[in-house]
Amino acid sequence: MQEIRIRGEMIRLGQLLKLGGVVDSGADGKELLAAGAVIVNGVVETRRGRQLHDSDVVEVGEWEFRISAE
Repeated sequence: MQEIRIRGEMIRLGQLLKLGGVVDSGADGKELLAAGAVIVNGVVETRRGRQLHDSDVVEVGEWEFRISAE
């Protein structure tokens, strides 16, 4: 599991997917989300704008991230 440190209270899911190297563009992220391939805290997520906060866990295939707010 990779820890993603964020400044402030939240990061949007689309931003996390790009920051984590899962996708190269917002369009790629949108396709991935539409396919039901992204899981947030154990639940399939389809919203690119979903706000992620401290301790949230995002899974995409072999990728797994935990959000850590500074």
